[in-house]
Amino acid sequence: MFELPSYHAMAAMAVTVAMFVAFARGRLSVEIISLMTIAVIAVGLYFFPLEGTQPTDGLQLAFSGFGHYALITICALMIMGRGLVVTGALEPAARVLERVFKVNLQLGLLVSLLIALFLSMGINDTPVLVLLLPIFVGLAAKGAMPASKTLIPLNAAVLIGGMATTIGTSTNILVVSIAVDLGMPQMSVFHYTPIVLVAALVALPYLWLVMPRLLGDNRVAAEGVVRRFVTRLRVSEGSMLNGRELSEIMPRLPNGIEFHDVPPGLMHPQQRLKVSGTHEAIEEAIRVLKSDAAPSWVIDRIQRHSSEKKQDIAVVEMTVTADSRLINRTLPTSGIADLYGVAVIGIHRPDRLIGEKDQFSLGGDLRMAEGDVLLVMGVPDDLREFARADSLLTLEGMRELPRRSKAVMAAAIMLGSVGLASVGFLPIAISALAGAILMFVTGCVKFDRVGRALSGKVIVLVAASIAIGRIVLESGAAAWLGDVLSIGLQYLSPAAVLAAIMLFVTLLTNFASNATAATVGTPIAFAIAQQLGLPPEPLILAVLFGCNLCYATPIAYQTNMLIMAEGSYEFKDYIRTGVPLVLLMVTTLSIALVVTYDL
Repeated sequence: MFELPSYHAMAAMAVTVAMFVAFARGRLSVEIISLMTIAVIAVGLYFFPLEGTQPTDGLQLAFSGFGHYALITICALMIMGRGLVVTGALEPAARVLERVFKVNLQLGLLVSLLIALFLSMGINDTPVLVLLLPIFVGLAAKGAMPASKTLIPLNAAVLIGGMATTIGTSTNILVVSIAVDLGMPQMSVFHYTPIVLVAALVALPYLWLVMPRLLGDNRVAAEGVVRRFVTRLRVSEGSMLNGRELSEIMPRLPNGIEFHDVPPGLMHPQQRLKVSGTHEAIEEAIRVLKSDAAPSWVIDRIQRHSSEKKQDIAVVEMTVTADSRLINRTLPTSGIADLYGVAVIGIHRPDRLIGEKDQFSLGGDLRMAEGDVLLVMGVPDDLREFARADSLLTLEGMRELPRRSKAVMAAAIMLGSVGLASVGFLPIAISALAGAILMFVTGCVKFDRVGRALSGKVIVLVAASIAIGRIVLESGAAAWLGDVLSIGLQYLSPAAVLAAIMLFVTLLTNFASNATAATVGTPIAFAIAQQLGLPPEPLILAVLFGCNLCYATPIAYQTNMLIMAEGSYEFKDYIRTGVPLVLLMVTTLSIALVVTYDL
């Protein structure tokens, strides 16, 4: 006999739907909606506690997300990702992909999607995304496809790959374990991989060609005045320029770098080359060419100050004000390096100040004027003192140069953490937390900079999604939905039964959690198979696949939340791109299951 859900179950479903609608409408920020959801659950359960619980138990349920292992895992992964970025550990991999993107943007995205998909088949999908995330954010900054157009497709490829093996995600392991407890034989690692690969082949064109077009360009909001700086690069004994012609080197340099008045022939040590480019392009050119834009004694002094003061070397843009003593002085006569221990590695002169003869001048020939923008390198204390004493206005926040001496250490910590989790030696929560601690201990990430790695929006969103998942499960809402589903399935064909189970579990996983969907869906599917006289394995696989179709909301899975801040995504971006993918995957997987098991 059909029974109505309990009042708590109805309230849980109402809160879930209300949160979804509020996210979809986008009138309130994610943080506000998440905190309001937690508050409603806390207050509601305090005055109307679940059966057999105390009012304070409801408070513990509502706020448990802030101490949940999933949130700790996400924060730890963010910190490790920050360590890879600030040490430049991912630069070699990024340069390889950058060369592919330079050949063709679409080819670069396709190669990236395939790498993500196949990596996540053998490695837990969360570490795979953590490894790839900073690479693609860096590529976007260097002129490849914007992060907002690549991260959601990349995340979807990771999730599809993770679905393809029994070890791809912890959810797969959970579903298979529950199925074994119910009496099914153990599945091998690649037991159902061909089915998923068929679906991946169908979904790949959507990820590659359609999904990026449905996403905006998050670089638009960041666009502003593009300043081109002029500098002089010094050819040293160990420089790539030494003994070569410029034409040999140009293909390796970033876009936008221009050389001026370079004499023909081979270059030699102590030669100074006039170069212009953006802030980022000049930094990249210095790294690639192994050259300096300042005298070696100044660079040595800056490195010594960095070691003594335990501060990272940074580069900042400063403009010369009307009160500055630098006006009408040249760089050699300014005494900047002697007085402050910083180096001016480039000068930008606004168009309104450019004359014919000083358009590309630098060094002793150029006298600084009000409005000039200096590209200055040094440690933060010295940079602040320089700006204060010489009346300079800081235009952009400090860009810390990568601590490349720590790059190998950061890479080893990340690979060790990922490896331990991938082979099942440690849970991802423990290995990620240990990796984050090691990042701090070794100095790859500094304690006072950890706030830059964490996103407040992601933290409260994770906490709210965990609270929603618990209330949906503990109120009986998930069990009631499963009972309703089983009543209606007896009238459907086997293919429709598979699709319905998959959609039901997909609904749970996108609004509650993968664990909730697996825990509720697996025994329901097994019972339905017995009631309808169907083999249980395809129905169990329908549950497993549905648990992984978590593309439609940011709260569905932790990787969805990891990309949210970096891609500047809104809730509607996940709905717009994820719902078509869910429908495509449900259709393809259902047909593949019917054909494979001859239903």
